[in-house]
Amino acid sequence: MATQWNSGSADLCEHFQLDLSALLDGELDESASARALVHLENCPSCHGFFDDSRRCLRLHLDVADPERLLAHVTGLTGQELAGGATAIELVHKLATIFYQLGKAYVLAGVDPDWLRTRVFEKAVDVEPTQTRGRGFVDGVLLGQAEEGAENSRESSRLGRVDWRHARSMLNGRLKEIATPVEKGRRLLEEALAADPTHEEARLYLAFLHAHEGKRLLAAREYGQIFDSAMSPANRGHAAVQLGKLYEAEGDHRRALSYFRWVSVSGLEREDPRFYFALFNIGLQYALLGDQARSLRYFRLLLDRHPDQLEDVVRAFATSPRLQAAVERQRGFATALVATCPELFGGASASSAEPT
Repeated sequence: MATQWNSGSADLCEHFQLDLSALLDGELDESASARALVHLENCPSCHGFFDDSRRCLRLHLDVADPERLLAHVTGLTGQELAGGATAIELVHKLATIFYQLGKAYVLAGVDPDWLRTRVFEKAVDVEPTQTRGRGFVDGVLLGQAEEGAENSRESSRLGRVDWRHARSMLNGRLKEIATPVEKGRRLLEEALAADPTHEEARLYLAFLHAHEGKRLLAAREYGQIFDSAMSPANRGHAAVQLGKLYEAEGDHRRALSYFRWVSVSGLEREDPRFYFALFNIGLQYALLGDQARSLRYFRLLLDRHPDQLEDVVRAFATSPRLQAAVERQRGFATALVATCPELFGGASASSAEPT
């Protein structure tokens, strides 16, 4: 490449072109970099050399790294997305990228050994998601630049989001935030700033409030989601979390009303991931001293969700409140073994639909 650019004239700045090559490789010190960049601004020949070298380097890196190649392709197609999708769709996609990253950081910071595997949907891998997010944002920015704000009917909606700020968040700004939990909080807030209707981002921000002991704030957020969410699953998540908050406060009847909603609404039947609502109902009845209803719901849980037996056994074994409730009520332990023998390695008993 250098031979080609230097063959036509003796004054083609060979020294600076060597510096520019080193600059691309990250091997030039600060003062030499400054001199090279100043020269670059005033020398068309070196500017052309630099652009060609940069394109070759990007091509090489893209081929060597599949994630970079994917981001490059995403960036190229982002312009088509900007033209073919509505502004609302693009903003929601950006909010979802922030939400996915925020969730991953929150789970990593709160309880990496349990929450990463016990959530409904596994957290995304951070690095490739950031790479794809940068490619998407670059594509939208490119589309905006070429289309022009005055010619875009959707530009006012797109303009509500600072896409350059979004690019900086997905690029290097996260490194300035110290802990995974704080990174997660900031990303979830960015998601809601972009799209205040993003239900999943609001759910995880409420979860973070609860984890930090801000129970009133968490309850208010969960309550708003439960009242207004378009997604039945998100309403179910909010109901379960509200139930847990009231259970922690000792208000078992109010907790019961939210857990029962998950069952009565049909969500627990339609989405088996909500099987644990039945366990929580049985637990609340046990804590209230209603042994008969508690046993009926535990039996119903095993009948409806036999594939979850291992997890149900683990839930019984790791719930000290349930164990204490069973031990203090005369005959409860014996009745539990007779009603739910699978929990103790026995054969299945007959089911009873609760009323």
